[in-house]
Amino acid sequence: MRRAAILVVALLALLAAGCGTSDSGTSTSKIDGGAPDAPLQAANGPVAPAAATSPLTLALTGAPDPVQIRFGHQPRSGLLFDLDTGRVLWRKDPTRILPIASVTKIMTALVVADRVPQGSKVRITKEALAYQGSGVGVLPKNKWIGVSAMLYGLLLPSGNDAAIALAQRAGKTVPGFVAMMNARASSMGLSCTRYSTPSGFTDRGNHSCAADLAVEARALLDEPRLAKIVGHRQAILPFPIKGGKLYLYNHNPLLLQRYPGTLGVKTGFTDAAGRCLVAAVKRDGHRLGVVLLHSPDPGGQAEKLFDRGFRAIS
Repeated sequence: MRRAAILVVALLALLAAGCGTSDSGTSTSKIDGGAPDAPLQAANGPVAPAAATSPLTLALTGAPDPVQIRFGHQPRSGLLFDLDTGRVLWRKDPTRILPIASVTKIMTALVVADRVPQGSKVRITKEALAYQGSGVGVLPKNKWIGVSAMLYGLLLPSGNDAAIALAQRAGKTVPGFVAMMNARASSMGLSCTRYSTPSGFTDRGNHSCAADLAVEARALLDEPRLAKIVGHRQAILPFPIKGGKLYLYNHNPLLLQRYPGTLGVKTGFTDAAGRCLVAAVKRDGHRLGVVLLHSPDPGGQAEKLFDRGFRAIS
């Protein structure tokens, strides 16, 4: 019995050594910005659902929504849904077509993950450095940067410069990449989605709806290399710039507020799109998602929806 107990303790120690994760209190990732990409550790995901349908099919017809909530200032569109089953718990005009700003970058990341192998590098072009709006801001011209570092720059600070560079790497040209985005949307059955840019900075011709974005959110969380990224509040990257490090910060209000179980996903803002949020939370073995388009308070509204949603399914 004593020998068996020693073997069990030794086995548990080996498992613990091999399964370490980053500190969930800081959600900080350290990766190499110039060298080939290394495996990343994440505090919040990804989660591999046992009974999920793939791709996600939303149940937009049937019984009344179990969550009934009306905000004083409503979002233009919204959805609360089960990420694994597609059950809809609350809705507000979920198929209304609206501009989506940087939420566009969910599809950008999905196409890049399909087209650019992990460990590849991305060249920082002059076109990428001529970006408008939000950006990583210090990308070194003509340098080759690891694709994982660029995806962090795309999804955490919502870098439009990273979006352009990644689009050129995956599609050779930005228009070529946008065609790939639209082809991917069509293959996923997204009926109200159309892209004109990889960044979302331009609203004209760039739109979607809450129902389509729910499907995209599940697709992103099903992609391990992307799910690892969006769950981090910040990332510290060794980088070929002065000081040798790049600090990136996530805009997701649920992560910033340390809302329990937050998995990420993406925020967006332009004057036309307003404040947008696609978010996912895991609690007690269940994963719920929220999409809010043109919301006056996406963080606060998302928290109320998640609170009510988890109570409704418990």
